[in-house]
Amino acid sequence: MNKFLIDECIGRKLYQALLEKDYDVKFVTEFMKGSTDNEVLTFAEKENRVLITNDKDFGELIFRLKMPSSGVILLRLKNNHAINKINYTLYAIKNFEDKLSTNFIVVSEKQIRVRSLK
Repeated sequence: MNKFLIDECIGRKLYQALLEKDYDVKFVTEFMKGSTDNEVLTFAEKENRVLITNDKDFGELIFRLKMPSSGVILLRLKNNHAINKINYTLYAIKNFEDKLSTNFIVVSEKQIRVRSLK
C-alpha cells in the first residue's frame, strides 16, 4: 500500500480525509512547517511517500534538477475547494494505485496525465 505526504499548500481537510480512509499519511504542516520544496521532496523520498501537492515547482525539481522522488500527485484543479481536492485525489489513488510510486501524476478536472519518473 502506498504512503502519502500532504504538502502544506493542500490543506488539512485532504489529510484528514485520507486518515479516515486508513491511509498511511503525514502532513507537512504538522512536523516540518515552513520547509523548502527541496526538504519536502527529500523527506518524501526518504520515507517512500507519494507527495500530494498543487505546487508546480516540484516538477522542476524532479525533471530539470533530477531530484529523486517516490511519486507525485500534482493537483491542478480550477475548483480548489476541499471536497473537490478530496474527490479527485481519492479517484487518482484508487485508479492509479500501481503507478503512484513511479510516476508524476497531474490531476485536473478534465484529465489525468501520467509521466514516468524514470
